Amino acid sequence: MRSFSLILKQFSRSVLLIAGFAFWSLSTAYAQTDAAKGEAIFKSKCTTCHKIDTRLIGPALGPQLTQETDDKYLIQWIQNNQALIAAKNPKALKIYNEYNQSGMTVFADLSDADVGNIITYVRTTWKTMQSQPAPGGNVAAGAAKVESGPSDMVVYGLIGIIVIAFIVILVLNRVVGSLERILLKNKDLIIEDEVVTPEGAVAVDAKKEFIAKILKNKKLVFFILVAGTVAMCSWGWVTLWNTNVHQGYQPVQPIKYSHELHAGIMKIDCQYCHTGAYKSKNASIPSLNVCMNCHKVVKTESEEIHKIYDALGYDPKTQKYDSTAAKPIQWVRIHNLPDLAYFNHSQHVKVGGIKCQQCHGPVQEMKEVYQYSPLTMKWCIQCHKRTEVNGKGNAYYDSILAAHDKIKKGEKVTAAVLGGIECGKCHY
Repeated sequence: MRSFSLILKQFSRSVLLIAGFAFWSLSTAYAQTDAAKGEAIFKSKCTTCHKIDTRLIGPALGPQLTQETDDKYLIQWIQNNQALIAAKNPKALKIYNEYNQSGMTVFADLSDADVGNIITYVRTTWKTMQSQPAPGGNVAAGAAKVESGPSDMVVYGLIGIIVIAFIVILVLNRVVGSLERILLKNKDLIIEDEVVTPEGAVAVDAKKEFIAKILKNKKLVFFILVAGTVAMCSWGWVTLWNTNVHQGYQPVQPIKYSHELHAGIMKIDCQYCHTGAYKSKNASIPSLNVCMNCHKVVKTESEEIHKIYDALGYDPKTQKYDSTAAKPIQWVRIHNLPDLAYFNHSQHVKVGGIKCQQCHGPVQEMKEVYQYSPLTMKWCIQCHKRTEVNGKGNAYYDSILAAHDKIKKGEKVTAAVLGGIECGKCHY
């Protein structure tokens, strides 16, 4: 009888190990690279020059990324290929010369995880396209749909295994407890949870017995404590890390202005409306008069356009303005940095040559604008570390280089030489 009890205990340990493995597998499945995110980044940044199955301006990425297994090199190449070429990396020089030394865009804003997502999407899609050729033996031209992580069936299956494992453990514990009772009774020993009544009958407190058995099962208690601690720490870390991070914030605006229509389909340059991005600290919200440059004669029947007319006090029939009826549009701010952070649009757009999409995402595809990037200090520093400064023919850096030459020669360099009397140094 005792050996049978030991066998059941060993079996319960095995079940507990299976449950722990299932829990670990579930967490690992969610931690895998998200190919769906990679697809979104690929479509917004890579499709201009690359396709997965055929050569465009650049090589077909499917076979290229499948053959190249050094992901660390691929991440460095995609983030800053110019740095690898300058360092005379053999792989980088080979593909650079193969494509007539055509420079690839530097994507310093992409994190290692972003590039990993792109690589996973391309490889998975290429593998699917290879295994599902189109009729006639040709590979389908369109990119196959990639699953965005573990399927629902896998997730529910793992959860089911964990639940069943716990049920089996509880049942086995009751069986083991019953066997122990029988052994103790055969030896005429008193069981802790049993009380002898005056009539000589034995009464058992079932509730107390159940709680005592759970507390005696050290492995189960340890597993619950570890799982709870990991869950609470993960929740606390994620909550603290994302405090005041408004990535994805998409408020409802008073006028339904579509960037997809204007910047995407109509291909209106961003700086036609946001004129401040090129010459000042702020990108500036365009005045309604900028809208009227077109909408005084174009699409005048739209309900949203009439909101502009009402705000300006404009009568489309008489084409006259009534300033007394004018009222400002209460736009809702989307991108909002804390007061402790200083950001200058002109320094990035004019001096650095940064495109709007590098920070604001594929605005030309947004029907309603949302905050694409996290705008955290880590995100900015990461970009600053990876972005290579191009000082050739750039007057801003010419003055700095000239000041450095003076310092090397031992000449006097004042704060004014380094831009100390520029308005923006004091007047934000």
